[in-house]
Amino acid sequence: MKFVSKNPEETRKIAQEFLKTLRKSERATVVGLYGDLGTGKTAFSQFLGEALGVHDPIQSPTFLIEKIYELKRTPWEHLVHIDAYRLESSDELLNLGWREIIKRPENLVLVEWADRVKEILPENAYHIAIKHVEDDEREIHIEEGGEAPSSP
Repeated sequence: MKFVSKNPEETRKIAQEFLKTLRKSERATVVGLYGDLGTGKTAFSQFLGEALGVHDPIQSPTFLIEKIYELKRTPWEHLVHIDAYRLESSDELLNLGWREIIKRPENLVLVEWADRVKEILPENAYHIAIKHVEDDEREIHIEEGGEAPSSP
């Protein structure tokens, strides 16, 4: 699916509608976010967190790599927010417990800069590619399963 967002409020609505399409499975639900610096990956993550009832400010965990938020009244118990920007390879994420994270069906996992670790994303991962068009306008491509996009 392809969406065009002309402002942050439209992006918020797209994130809310996307959340309604997510299905909990036997393993973690994984969402890869793709796009250049400043395209809105973190904003999209914030809007998803907001829709899930996260009250803490969601910031990109660039230096922490991973941040976990408790969820209530959702199909998931945890929102695991990962920023792969500083990772040199997928092995680094594996060393941080990736296999255990995606094994747990109670986890909803958002991975910013997913292109850096795409070879270890599950086959059924959702892929959201965000492209800056101009000013506040963004193209947002959402795919379920299959291969990660080569570029937004």
